[in-house]
Amino acid sequence: MSIAYTITTSEPVNQQIYRYLRKDIVTCVIQPGSLLSEKEVSARFNVSRQPVREAFIKLAEAGLVQVLPQRGTFVRKISARRVADGRFIREAVEVSVVRRAALEIEPAALMTLEHNLQLQKMAASRQDSQAFLGLDDEFHRLIAESINCALAWETVENIKAAMDRVRFLTLSEVSPPDSLIEQHEEILSALKNHDADAAEAAMRRHLQEMIFSITPIAERNSEWFESL
Repeated sequence: MSIAYTITTSEPVNQQIYRYLRKDIVTCVIQPGSLLSEKEVSARFNVSRQPVREAFIKLAEAGLVQVLPQRGTFVRKISARRVADGRFIREAVEVSVVRRAALEIEPAALMTLEHNLQLQKMAASRQDSQAFLGLDDEFHRLIAESINCALAWETVENIKAAMDRVRFLTLSEVSPPDSLIEQHEEILSALKNHDADAAEAAMRRHLQEMIFSITPIAERNSEWFESL
């Protein structure tokens, strides 16, 4: 069942609808293969069809939906290839970011990351997967912002939708939050020590978790994955 969301005046309507639908798809509230109806989504958010159509276009660009002429817009199954490609690009960007952060990060930014880690632990203890994923993303975003390079995280955000779907599935089955928190602690420790090599190594280990998790996840949820 879809979650109730509120459309505000703080940002363009199409971006809000995109973000809400993206979240529902990533967290499997809307499952692979589901038909997305412009009419139903418009009614759900009480908006015209134009911003919904624009949100569908962004979802297609992110690889989350497929528009089939005369048939409709369907949530795509998860592509293992797209996950692998996204992870490769993300690693290239974030390794560069964390190396620079190790040399430049200020105490205030380190305190913010420390606070984020405490919130991650609280979310994990509540078994709140959605909150944990949001805090995980925030941890990585904060590292980019610590070197005044928010664009790096925006780039990652735009290519990691397929990864996020696997991440959500792995939290309960393959990569529980506790192990991810330990990896985040290793990254933070390296940043505190201003050790660029250790920060890079910790970030690579963290992001390569996806390589080892996707096979068992695909085997257990084969109906949600595209055939190779």
